[in-house]
Amino acid sequence: MGVDMRMNLSLFLTISVSSILFLLVFHIIFIGLWYIGLVSRVAGRRPAILTILQNCAVLSVACCVFYSHCGNLANLRDRPSQRKYSSWFSFWKKEERSTWLAKFLRMNELKDQVCSSWFAPVGSASDYPLLSKWVLYGELGCNGSGCAGSSDEISPLYSLWATFIGLYIANYVVERSTGWALTHPLSVEEYEKSKKKQMKPDFLDMVPWYSGTSADLFKTAFDLLVSVTVFVGRFDMRMMQAAMNRAQDGAQQGLLYDHFNDKDELWFDFMADTGDGGNSSYTVARLLAQPSIQVTRGDSALSLPRGNLLLIGGDLAYVVIRISLMVLIHSTLMVLTPDLSFCFKGSESLPPPWYKQDHIAVNKPELPDGVAELKQYDGPQCFLIPGNHDWFDGLHTFMRYICHKSWLGGWFMPQKKSYFALQLPKRWWVFGLDLALHNDIDVYQFKFFAELIQEKVADNDSVILITHEPNWLLDWYWNDVSGKNVSHLICDYLKGRCKIRVAGDLHHYMRHSFVPADGPVHVQHLLVNGCGGAFLHPTHVFCNFKKLYGTSYENKAAYPSLEDSSRIALGNILKFRKKNWQFDIIGGFIYFVLSFSMFPQCKLDHILQDNTFSGHLWNFFGTVWNVFMHVLEHSYVSMTGATMLLILAIAFVPPKVSRKKRAVIGILHVSSHLAAALILMLLLELGIETCIRHKLLATSGYHTLYEWYRYVEREHFPDPTGLRSRIEQWTFGLYPACIKYLMSAFDVPEVMAVSRSNICKNGMESLSRGGAIIYYASVFIYFWVFSTPVVSLVFGSYLYICINWLHMHFDEAFSSLRIANYKAFTRFHINKDGDLEVFTLAVDKVPKEWKLDPHWDAEPKQPQQLSHHRKFPSKWSAAVAQQEPLNTVKIVDHFVVRQTEKPDFGTSSGSVIH
Repeated sequence: MGVDMRMNLSLFLTISVSSILFLLVFHIIFIGLWYIGLVSRVAGRRPAILTILQNCAVLSVACCVFYSHCGNLANLRDRPSQRKYSSWFSFWKKEERSTWLAKFLRMNELKDQVCSSWFAPVGSASDYPLLSKWVLYGELGCNGSGCAGSSDEISPLYSLWATFIGLYIANYVVERSTGWALTHPLSVEEYEKSKKKQMKPDFLDMVPWYSGTSADLFKTAFDLLVSVTVFVGRFDMRMMQAAMNRAQDGAQQGLLYDHFNDKDELWFDFMADTGDGGNSSYTVARLLAQPSIQVTRGDSALSLPRGNLLLIGGDLAYVVIRISLMVLIHSTLMVLTPDLSFCFKGSESLPPPWYKQDHIAVNKPELPDGVAELKQYDGPQCFLIPGNHDWFDGLHTFMRYICHKSWLGGWFMPQKKSYFALQLPKRWWVFGLDLALHNDIDVYQFKFFAELIQEKVADNDSVILITHEPNWLLDWYWNDVSGKNVSHLICDYLKGRCKIRVAGDLHHYMRHSFVPADGPVHVQHLLVNGCGGAFLHPTHVFCNFKKLYGTSYENKAAYPSLEDSSRIALGNILKFRKKNWQFDIIGGFIYFVLSFSMFPQCKLDHILQDNTFSGHLWNFFGTVWNVFMHVLEHSYVSMTGATMLLILAIAFVPPKVSRKKRAVIGILHVSSHLAAALILMLLLELGIETCIRHKLLATSGYHTLYEWYRYVEREHFPDPTGLRSRIEQWTFGLYPACIKYLMSAFDVPEVMAVSRSNICKNGMESLSRGGAIIYYASVFIYFWVFSTPVVSLVFGSYLYICINWLHMHFDEAFSSLRIANYKAFTRFHINKDGDLEVFTLAVDKVPKEWKLDPHWDAEPKQPQQLSHHRKFPSKWSAAVAQQEPLNTVKIVDHFVVRQTEKPDFGTSSGSVIH
């Protein structure tokens, strides 16, 4: 590995271990002093182990750099030729400028001057009697066997180390001790000013779906398994809700809300899938919270006021359901009331006087002070349906934070159950259905909506139906039939009164509108808008959807566009590893298992025997084929790993394709991984053998670095008092043994090469069990580093081919990209004529950095003031003005649905604005 590299590595290891042990002893003593009360109580906070390791590593690197440039010279001997340069500032004397220039050109002399002037130790060993017997001497003290006696020079390496350790200890003691800062706290005004400067939103990143180390993902998978296997079909929270509803007076109590019915017009919003990624969720929430949004349509400017009603289509949380829902409340729906303590951590403002953080709503709706009934409340309200992620814990969190609370940020929640019906102005209705994990409504839910249609929904009324999943697209994609009860409700009870079906779950926006024909039209418009915050889903995969309930549909709008969606999928090849670096842990281990039985390859001379490059390639890939056949015929570990990977690969292929195609795709997928693993294995083996043949490795046994270190230690670090031998006796031989085996970890290529040579010469049986473990561990370290970029490239290429060529893995291929951009929500307007205007508003790029909004900060806030009366309700704004959502929002779709009795109803398919 080279003399310089080995010296630095051995020095780094020695100083690091010494520093860590020294600082651990110091911290133990300091904590002991704190325990008995000799230091300030504020010092009781334990130091971070990672901080200690980082400081020791930096200290060791500094010492290694110093030794590389200055050596271990204590003081340069006085030489007449160098006397005149004893002072650095003499370089600037006028009469010596030419000499200084010549000195500068001779960098070695300049380096010696700097080392002797700046880094020379102060004093000698005799000044420190307690340390004078230790190994603190410099190279000039004794160099070889011809030394007459010990030197009195202190090693500058030790001086540098002691200086850094002393600075760390001094800084730590001062930082943790009682002083002026602890006895003189800041005033309230100063504290508020400093806090505002430091305040930034603490948004969580998007979920790493391909992380092999995320305990949250494994816990979610376990919760899902328990929910599906144990509870589905045995216990359903909707049955309990229905039983509780029958126990009360009136079958529709807590499910039907008609307090919007008397309004002349109504604005309301829809969004879904808000639980993944704080930046994207807050972008949508900031737009929802504004009193109005200014947008352009063609040459005209529009002002779209904030919705009086917010409808959320499920999936409020992802992965860790409790944490994610609190993040949703904290970072998404808190924007109307950012001063609620449960919405924003660390806020010094108080929540509204009628709200308590741990308050459970017993008799909903619990109205604010001064409001007698729900119709009198003029603030924004929120109704929600749960999604499949909300059902992973049996709807426990949804019931706790939605049905048993009155406020979700600044939105008032009258809702008591997981499904509801809203009677809106001008004979419009909203039905919010809870599909649970069955992808269908249960019998009690069906009965409620069926009776409501028969008793209250007139023949010329219009209904907007909200479900979590867009069954029309998913059933077409999976060639399946789901939601039979929902279909029965639409076709046999609503009978053409369902004007719009809205759903989330798919994280894009698509609208399919009916094609006028002679047959009945059960639903006019099918909308999917799951762009509330989660990662992006493709649109081009669903472009061929055409029919539902016997009615033909055509794609009227898609966001992102079909072309952009196909282009974005290319990121799986270029960005998969960057976005999912945790996947390396699993991928590298899998590749090692696939090639485990092939280590080592002892006879690789024939690969480089040919004189042409094509001949080398032919020999190389011929060897790859021979190794592959050896795996099939003789291997146990590699063959078992390949078989298990094949089973997983076939199971990973979506079941929408036939079994034969699944088998073919799985075999091709595993073959590409196996081929890549074997090629990398041969390249690694070829590199090791080349180094051995040129005598760069495997020349001196396992502990070459340690033997070299002992040689340098004897030559440059004399021990006239025999201290090292006494330490070896005191530690029962652990002192040199620990250094010996720890240094082997810094010389992995040597260990690997020596073990390989022994195996090739004497066979695998010549190695002990410990030796075999050491060999495979050393091979794994390098092979894992080589294989991780390749496994990500192969897997990302597989996802790209599947999503763009075969239209498969739409979920897996886009969740891997974790795209926070392309966020949208839909704003509805029931105008005075009874027509429904539909605007879908979108933001192409989501800000990643936020700052305190100066308008929000400057606006006066009264203690009793409701947050929706504020002109600037959002606390955070984009740090970059060009990325501010209020400035970049645009209309990506707009259409109008006429009332039933209007004569031009049949032609009102709407217009699209891109």
